[in-house]
Amino acid sequence: MVIQQPNTQIKLTNVSIVRLRKGGKRFELACYKNKVMEWRTNVETDLDEVLQIHSVFMNVSKGQVASKEDLKKCFKTEDTDKVIQEILKKGELQVAEKERSNQLESMWRDIANIVTDNCVNPQTKRPYTVTMIEKAMQDLHLSVNTKRSTKSQALDVIKQLQQKQVLPIQRAQMRVRLTLPQTKESKKLREKLQPLITSIEDEDSNSDEYEVIALVDPGNYRQINELLQSDAKGKGQLEIMNLREKEEGDEKF
Repeated sequence: MVIQQPNTQIKLTNVSIVRLRKGGKRFELACYKNKVMEWRTNVETDLDEVLQIHSVFMNVSKGQVASKEDLKKCFKTEDTDKVIQEILKKGELQVAEKERSNQLESMWRDIANIVTDNCVNPQTKRPYTVTMIEKAMQDLHLSVNTKRSTKSQALDVIKQLQQKQVLPIQRAQMRVRLTLPQTKESKKLREKLQPLITSIEDEDSNSDEYEVIALVDPGNYRQINELLQSDAKGKGQLEIMNLREKEEGDEKF
């Protein structure tokens, strides 16, 4: 692609265009391929690594740069970086049909893999195969959103599978070891922690401390850790023994 600008021609290779319509006008950015998605998922934070040219265009292929008047009228600011960030966030990534199809297929597979890696059948504790999760995703009539990370979409898939009861599924539990000092405050803390624990596998106590090995939902880990820090005044310990508790072998139909 060749971008025409006054007194010069800029040849761009490996270019992706991000387009946003606002205020009745079209605004475009000339970006490096793959960098747009990295920016949207916070993998890349440097705009200069994302943009081939640090400008806002009305038409990239013709080299028509947007005027400050147009930016102020449509975006209510002349700050180019703020406009660029809004276009990157809300704009549509222009890709060829075949490339878009490959991207959607790849993201679909990634979402299914994330669900498979992080979930089990609660009745058998065995993970589902990727094929079974993909079939369940088809039953949900899921549409992949290229503007969102595959991780966040996988979490949505898990919620929808649970809500619509397409198949029995839950996030694989974490096995943790909790150690608390034997104080009056720790007894109250144990009461607060109890609803956040799925099941207790082993517990032991002496005059100095109380220790429990338990399974917890990964979504509760942060809350448990925060409770330990605040209520145990830093004297409690939380140790991850196993990130995902699963039985060996895949779930079968």
